[in-house]
Amino acid sequence: MKKLTALLLALTLLLLASACGGGPGTDSPDANKPAQTQEPAAPEPASDPAPEPPPDPEPAPEPEPDPEPVRETYEILDPKLMPEGGSRDGVAYAAYDGIVEHLFFHPVIAYTELAFDGDAQANGLDDFMVTVDEFNRILDNVYEKGYILVDIGDVWSETTGEDGQPKMVRNTLYLPEGKKPLVFSYDDTNYYPYMLENGLTYKLILGEDGKVWSWGLDPQGNEVVSRDLDAIPILDKFVEEHPDFSPFGAKACLSVTGYEGLLGYRTQTDSTVEWTAEREASRQAEREAVVPIIEELKRTGWTFGSHTWGHIRLGSGNMAKIQADTQKWFDEVGSLVGETSILFYPHGERPDGNDWTQTGPAFQYLQSQGFRVFCSVGTESFSYIKKDICAVICDRLHPDGKTFRWSRNRYLQFYDAKEIMDSAVRPDLGVGEDWSN
Repeated sequence: MKKLTALLLALTLLLLASACGGGPGTDSPDANKPAQTQEPAAPEPASDPAPEPPPDPEPAPEPEPDPEPVRETYEILDPKLMPEGGSRDGVAYAAYDGIVEHLFFHPVIAYTELAFDGDAQANGLDDFMVTVDEFNRILDNVYEKGYILVDIGDVWSETTGEDGQPKMVRNTLYLPEGKKPLVFSYDDTNYYPYMLENGLTYKLILGEDGKVWSWGLDPQGNEVVSRDLDAIPILDKFVEEHPDFSPFGAKACLSVTGYEGLLGYRTQTDSTVEWTAEREASRQAEREAVVPIIEELKRTGWTFGSHTWGHIRLGSGNMAKIQADTQKWFDEVGSLVGETSILFYPHGERPDGNDWTQTGPAFQYLQSQGFRVFCSVGTESFSYIKKDICAVICDRLHPDGKTFRWSRNRYLQFYDAKEIMDSAVRPDLGVGEDWSN
């Protein structure tokens, strides 16, 4: 009996334990469920999270280039053509076949206290140059007397004669009625070192307005940028203020050498020193710097002519020297200013001694190199078309201290030297008898 009771008790305890889930019996309510996939536990974050890398910096903006100056349109007209209807801008035009006057100048003196200081250069500067004030007065006078500027390249042209050979002809110019044609040329616009020491400007530059200005030093050594101290910007300004002085847009022909550079830039080679790579690099930089100035001058009515590379004497008869010099001018100057048919004689010295009665080997060679208009210096605006070769020779008049003093009457058609010459600043070297008139 006791054994049966114990067995019943054990069976009862076993049933109670299964009902309460106390064991892993097959009757558990979750026993037939599929196992669930659990995400792996996230790792514990570090106490200081690593910072994210900074974004790439924005590139610095490129600096804006300086804006190109807006250049005013400059119109170049042809005086060989009559305007349509015989008038332009309400002004009547007429044919002109008379004398074309020609005045030439050297660079003008900006600071008379440096030019006329009694040194070895003073008398030479007095002989061959004019001051800024004198140049301005000459402009006023020729303008008031009815002269207008024309380009020397428009006065004569090359054509073919009846014999089939090239020849030069004088062109008929069509000018505003009552006006007289005048050619300007400027010799030695190279800005030689001796000029810089004696009161002239140092070089030409382009201003912020895109126009041609001069740069130099005043007597105290201060830099001066101006349009009032050099004959080139002075004439530019005068034409701006008096456009009827240049109805075709002409200014002057610049007669340039090459042995001490061009327009104040040292573009030359020098056979007297060892020519190093550094010297050549400097020369090339100067060549690059002068190009925009040349372009602006040509755009606004200025032209260029040869004055030979070395300012040599063409009457010497030294053909080897003349040929070498001419080629050097083409290489170092012509390569910058472009082709030209105008040759200005240094010292006024004619090739072969007398170019208008004979055509010697020097003249023939120079003509073969493309020159057609040959300019000397004289007492009147003389010109002569040669018959035996395609060329014209002409003389120019020269306003300067020498003609102010000793040739007053010869220039009265342009100005009166009594009213022009600044005697207060020039050396006291006397004047001619015609000043007593």
